Amino acid sequence: MQPVAARGTESSLIEEARAAGCDALHPGECDAARQAALAERCRHLGLRFLGGEPRLLDAMAEGRVMRQKMREAGLPLAASEPGGEVIAISLLADRFGRVLYLSPRRHRDHISMAPLGELTKERYRYLGELAARGIARLGVVGLVEARFRIEGNRLGFLDMRPGPTGDEALDEVLMGLDPLVEQLRVLSGERLRERQSRLAVNGQARLWRLVPPSGGVLTGGPGVRLDRCEEGGEARLVVWGRRSGDVETRARRVFVEWWGESEARRWLAI
Repeated sequence: MQPVAARGTESSLIEEARAAGCDALHPGECDAARQAALAERCRHLGLRFLGGEPRLLDAMAEGRVMRQKMREAGLPLAASEPGGEVIAISLLADRFGRVLYLSPRRHRDHISMAPLGELTKERYRYLGELAARGIARLGVVGLVEARFRIEGNRLGFLDMRPGPTGDEALDEVLMGLDPLVEQLRVLSGERLRERQSRLAVNGQARLWRLVPPSGGVLTGGPGVRLDRCEEGGEARLVVWGRRSGDVETRARRVFVEWWGESEARRWLAI
């Protein structure tokens, strides 16, 4: 089976899929409202939708509804007023009730970083098990991102987004598991092969969303990876290391090669 990549409106995506003879459509990094619209169009046209169930996508698009569902599942909710720090965690679930939680991360401007040093192993496990409990109660199948707000010792659910979100490379380099591959497997009806007890976060990683310079050279090296969506467009630079200092050293080398020392300092300071 040969995949076909496409961009555009819901109608144009489905038209391209049908013209190419595809029997399924994956929404990519769409928000919940757009995924819900795609799922509905696919249902009417007999095209398989490789994403979340419409009822859950609608709830994610309407944050108040999802918060109520998670409250009913027993999760504490974040306070309505802004405050504290927002952290995200991806989860994978199959149709047999197994749920895996991955590495918690933080978003700042054009950068995502994981894991979070301020989360002890105990707090990380509590966060993951809390999120997994809510996902299991909802009956989610596939990949989602749950966001929580931490303020002092208080942890509360904020919202949920359908996957993928673009940060999956962090989980791949830190945990040795590709969430995109696993998402397709569970949506095809297979069981999750991994168990939570066998998953561990190894090292530190950062992901930058950026547009590399035209003709820029990337010598690469250990712990450096560049994922391009298309030539001349946005790319994701992922840098991994055993310690945060390793990440900074490797990332600095890339930025200096591309833009020089002053720009390297700016990108590392974001």
